[in-house]
This record gives sequence, structure tokens and C-alpha cells, in this order.
Amino acid sequence: MRALPHVMAAPKDGAAISMLCLRPERNERRFVDEITLTRENGIPGERWKDQPWLRTEDGAPHPGIQVSILQKRVLDLVWRDRENTVHPGDTFIADMDLSEANLPVGQFLEIGEAVLKVSEVFNDGCVKWKARYGSEAKDWITMPGHPELRLRGVLCSIERDGIIREGDILRKIDPL
Repeated sequence: MRALPHVMAAPKDGAAISMLCLRPERNERRFVDEITLTRENGIPGERWKDQPWLRTEDGAPHPGIQVSILQKRVLDLVWRDRENTVHPGDTFIADMDLSEANLPVGQFLEIGEAVLKVSEVFNDGCVKWKARYGSEAKDWITMPGHPELRLRGVLCSIERDGIIREGDILRKIDPL
């Protein structure tokens, strides 16, 4: 709780991205310098299209979970044993305020050549988050008043195909 003011003091816009991560299989992480984002297939080399954790009513992979962004300040708080604990698996990390107040559902984000749209799907931190980073880290995300802060990160759909690279700047933009 003492760290919350520091977390919420993150920049509101214009954050460089880092730790680009692919998740080809469950619990597998591969860090890369660039990632291709596509509306139709999500991220080639990822499991979204074939093994999504959320589907639409017609059984298709939910587009609102194609990309996951985690705030750097939260990652630094919870991922302390980086040698023996698996990275959370978010697509990339950004030192940016990911709260609903700063990034409402439907907000467009430009990064590299791609455009994302903030999803209505809430990332509440799965059982794996609790197992890896502890029950206090899980409880912190979901305690009253915290879900709207999106401490576990924000989920997005891909609205314009493109390549993103380590160090690209994540920016809020007007709708396409």
C-alpha cells in the first residue's frame, strides 16, 4: 500500500515499452526485440488464436485479450525473484498510468506501426499470479478501490496491424 502513490505517479502518456514477451505455450516465455501485431491472428507465435483463456459467445478467441500491458512500477514491486519466478507473460511493460481514469475502455493507443484499443475485459490476475507473486500481490489488485487502477495491467485488442519494437513509445491517440 505504501507503494501505491509511486505506482499512480507514473506518466499519463508517452511511455517507452520494454520486455517484449511471447508466450508460445503455457508457462513459456520468449523475450524478443520486436513483435508483429495483427487483428486477425493476434501475435504470430503466441497461443491467443488456438488457446485463448477467454472466448466470445461463438467460440472465437476474444479480441479484447490479444495484447496485455503491465505497468513497470507494479512489475518491479511484485517480481522480485527474477531468476526463479516466471515473468507474468504480458506482451510488454510500460511505465505508464494504466488506470481506467487515464485509459478508459475504448481508448486508442499507438505504438510503433500498430494501434491498440483498451478492452472492457478486466485483468484480475489469475491463480498463477497469486502462486508466483504471493497472495498479498493478488489481494492488492482486487481490493476495494483497486480494480479501476488496473494494477494487474490492461488488456487490448489490435486495431491496426504493425510491428512494435523495444523502446517504441506508447501514446494515447484519438479514435481511428
